[in-house]
Amino acid sequence: MAQSTKPPIFDAIDLEREIEEEFRKQERETQPSDFAPLSVRAPDMAMPDYVEHRDGATEIGKLSAEAVVREYEAAAKDIEALGVELVENVKQCEAMNRDALVVIEELKETAERYRKEARRVFLQIENYSLVMSEVRKTCAEMREKIATPAPVETKPKKSERRAAQEG
Repeated sequence: MAQSTKPPIFDAIDLEREIEEEFRKQERETQPSDFAPLSVRAPDMAMPDYVEHRDGATEIGKLSAEAVVREYEAAAKDIEALGVELVENVKQCEAMNRDALVVIEELKETAERYRKEARRVFLQIENYSLVMSEVRKTCAEMREKIATPAPVETKPKKSERRAAQEG
């Protein structure tokens, strides 16, 4: 395998030159006659019923009038299509509105259930609070009874017994 003595930059320049030559060669081989001729077609749309050619109009006038009326008709059909599309959008909006009303009713019901549950929990907490208050009161009374010593009965003295008997 022989190594190139040229620096790599010269290889790149040679490659560019080869590409340029190939393009020039293709340009010489390709002639305008190789392409298919462009054809002009009249639109597929027939002339609308609301217009009719008048006697005596020139061919150019007729063709121009037809072209213009076709453009207007195409625009009118596009406008009608927008109307159909708008009707579909309105139907979607109405469906969304109905669905939203159903959801709103469900939300109201859910909110009412939350309020009922809140009331139940509120009353339950207050009832527990009342019970706890009674428990504390009972405990305090018990503590007082336990803390206060019971009076010890002692035998009355003889003199006290006699006074009680005489009296």
